Amino acid sequence: MTEKKTEPDATEPELTEAELTEAEVTESDSTAVESAEPAEDGEAPGEPEASPAAREKRSIEWPRVLAYGILPALALVLAMGAGYLKWQDNSVRDGDGAAVESVQVAKDSTVALLSYKPDTVEQQLSDARSLLTGDFQQAYTDLTTDVVIPGAKEKQISAVATVPAAASVEAEPNRAVVLVFVNQTVVVGADAPTDTASSVRVTLEKTGDRWLISGFDPV
Repeated sequence: MTEKKTEPDATEPELTEAELTEAEVTESDSTAVESAEPAEDGEAPGEPEASPAAREKRSIEWPRVLAYGILPALALVLAMGAGYLKWQDNSVRDGDGAAVESVQVAKDSTVALLSYKPDTVEQQLSDARSLLTGDFQQAYTDLTTDVVIPGAKEKQISAVATVPAAASVEAEPNRAVVLVFVNQTVVVGADAPTDTASSVRVTLEKTGDRWLISGFDPV
């Protein structure tokens, strides 16, 4: 009996060696492309996924800086600035008030210090001493007691002082300096009046709620 040889299937064409090699290369490239596709959720290939704790730390870092660092410091700076402006405004107001008050006191007190009549000189100049303070009060007391009062009584001397102008030189809440312009008319007995014009630098100090003269210097 003769054996029947099996013929190759005509539907499956035999591949050459070159075609087999090309097919292997194509399959390898396809596998490489699949492995190079980016990972899901936008993460880079090969990069480890961030832990939930790390993501939470990144999300609250700036709010903590703002809450515990920048905002308190800014609030402190603003509070200090507001306090300084308020203090400066109060200082200006106090200085303006001191200037107005001290100028008026300097004018009135100067008139009282330099005005008297023979019959009332002792009482007038004694009252004027209550407008003074410090060393100047003692110096004025000595001068009026030893010279002015006896001379006014003996020679019938009278004096009238006026202040045509005065200006603040310095003004602080408790100390002030005022430049006072003085006109004084003096009459001795029956003689003709003598007029004198001068200017005085008056220093005042505030004691309690009163401005008192502590310096009286001709300029």
